[in-house]
Amino acid sequence: MWTVYLKEMLELLRDRKTFIFTVLVPIVAMPLIFAGLGYLSSSMFKKSENAELTYAVFGKQNAPQLSERFAREKGFREVPLAAQDDIKRAIDDDRIKFALVIPDGFEATLNRHLQAGVALHYNNAVAVDVTRKRVTAVIDAHNHALREDALSAMKMSKAELRYVLNPIRLEEISTAGTRERLGAIVGGFLPYILLMVCLMAAMYPAIDLGAGEKERGTLETLLLAPIPRTQLVLAKFLVLFSVGLMSALLMVASMGLLLSLFGERLEGSLALLVRAVGALDLAMVALMLMPTAAIFASILLSISIYAKSYKEAAGMVSPLMMLVIVPIVVAMLPGVELNWFWSMVPLTNVSLAMKELVKGTMDYRMFSAILLSTTLIAGALLAWCCRWFNREEVLFRN
Repeated sequence: MWTVYLKEMLELLRDRKTFIFTVLVPIVAMPLIFAGLGYLSSSMFKKSENAELTYAVFGKQNAPQLSERFAREKGFREVPLAAQDDIKRAIDDDRIKFALVIPDGFEATLNRHLQAGVALHYNNAVAVDVTRKRVTAVIDAHNHALREDALSAMKMSKAELRYVLNPIRLEEISTAGTRERLGAIVGGFLPYILLMVCLMAAMYPAIDLGAGEKERGTLETLLLAPIPRTQLVLAKFLVLFSVGLMSALLMVASMGLLLSLFGERLEGSLALLVRAVGALDLAMVALMLMPTAAIFASILLSISIYAKSYKEAAGMVSPLMMLVIVPIVVAMLPGVELNWFWSMVPLTNVSLAMKELVKGTMDYRMFSAILLSTTLIAGALLAWCCRWFNREEVLFRN
């Protein structure tokens, strides 16, 4: 069995495509992509918050104080427009980012201590609405100043004014720490990346080990070797298991090394999360990957053995990716938390366990249950794969 295993591994390592998907992608490409994406998104968000916002105001005479506040605000620049009908065209042409229309009687309405409105024209068809956020900040500051004036006019204390505005104040006290809050976000994407890498790394070798041998006509020669078929399929399974697991572990190690080298340069809450995730957490994530890699290896090998050709195997493996994505995405849905029910759902339980490990809230009884159930599923699939390989009508369908 080990002779076949070493022979298959040697052939795979000689294959350039396998080497790229197994070693270079998880070690170099993926960490660089995520680091670059994180740096780019952070830079773009900071740039959009400090970028100059051009705007137009109609009805300045109706609210001179509010107009002056916008004029004084850093990062805002007024652009004159001829008429209100030009607002949409000016925004579409990117001459202005937004426009304010202040109605007649605005100041008089406020002086009667009644609420007045200002129309904000802008394009909100963006993923992150920075324009509205920055305009709202200026309006909130002006509202605060008006409240202070009202306080003086009504001869009310600040405590009385707070009562008038909000009789009941809701104080939000989160029981979740920084690691738990950020871990819920980062931990949701981690299993998606690791499981996809684990599956994709074993995908092409699996097609080659089954359907590829059929096409090359080498399967018959291999079957004539003086070893039981069960050992033969176990050798092929171990090759796929090693490739998938090694690829995911290399990615975990690479990202851990990247964070240890450059994690000190991170700032804010993300830095706290990076420092809180320790070697034990990463080791448990790696442990969770082992039975998952075995599940993928068994399924891929079974499909490859059944396929008549390399092309048919590729066509049958592609839908598998969609089937794998569904339970992983379910783990990201709101309301789906790790409990005894979800701990029995394959792949969703692994995804939830990884998220809990990153959050630092892992229930180790559930961790043991997930590890045991996933290992049993992997064992059952491997047994079925061995039985599948022993059927002549499967091996020689053509």
